[in-house]
Amino acid sequence: MKNMLLTVAETAALIETGAILSLAADPDLLASLPKGNWIGGSSVYFLTDTGGAMLRDRVFCTQFSDASDADIQVLSAQTLPNLAQGYAPNGATIVLIPAFSPAHEEFALGSQTYAGLFNQPLMGWIAGVHLDEVGRKAAQVFNGRTGQSHQAEAVAMYLTLPNTAQASIDIVNLFQPGASDSPSFQFETSGFGASTAKVNGQSVNLAQYIEENALDIRLPLVADYGGAMVNVAIRAVDATAGQVSFFAPVVAGVTYRQARPVADYAASFAQETQGAGAGEYACNCILNYVYGELEGKTTGAFTGPATFGEIAYMLLNQTLVRLDIQNAA
Repeated sequence: MKNMLLTVAETAALIETGAILSLAADPDLLASLPKGNWIGGSSVYFLTDTGGAMLRDRVFCTQFSDASDADIQVLSAQTLPNLAQGYAPNGATIVLIPAFSPAHEEFALGSQTYAGLFNQPLMGWIAGVHLDEVGRKAAQVFNGRTGQSHQAEAVAMYLTLPNTAQASIDIVNLFQPGASDSPSFQFETSGFGASTAKVNGQSVNLAQYIEENALDIRLPLVADYGGAMVNVAIRAVDATAGQVSFFAPVVAGVTYRQARPVADYAASFAQETQGAGAGEYACNCILNYVYGELEGKTTGAFTGPATFGEIAYMLLNQTLVRLDIQNAA
């Protein structure tokens, strides 16, 4: 694999060679590109070799030079449960989904039940917009074969790898749940929002509880999902309406605790990813970018878009996700 930050002209020239690509850029740039073996998602925030940056005139390009072939499919909320049916016999799959779309909600709530989902590495991210445009502009994903953009559907790229190659995915989550004596949170229903929660077993209005206890909503709720620490980031708290919204769904019956603070995001990512990252497909969360003040700061060797959600089989928040392809020999 190879990661590059390119101009539109440079990207177009690379597409014309037939290269298999995943692209991230302002949607106007993606819409101007020629048809080819690529998928793309809207993003204007990036972690680059020289630090975090908001860029509207560049395309972040990952070339899957290890792949021998690629199939591209557009999947609606109704067909996403069939995602694994497109898996290549020896491969890896990339899925891009527009933020706050029907496909986003479907994948977030249902992906862990999809038949065959865990049979090969599945990695991807949630396309977004400039933070000033949230609620005014829709995120988009692109099928490069047709040149069409999609605001409600997901786009999947099914990579075929040679028998000598092996793909793997991993996550880097800087957050750990609070101590065992910190408040625990449980929810009666799964979803992207909640009005009530059980805090230490007692039902409360969650928005009021957050306001009254002055909780720092930059810190996600964290739970142990089968041995992996998974974050649910808080999107907004409306104390007047008594509602809390999240960037990923809470799961009914799971015990969450609010995360412990992270002193230095950039240094922590660099430490956690020492000796790895160059030449891997990666994304990091827009909330890490903002809350960690990553503009102009490097986070180790990992580069890629800052996204509205990360995918490693399931939807994640405030997490770095990476895909590596190695020679199996």
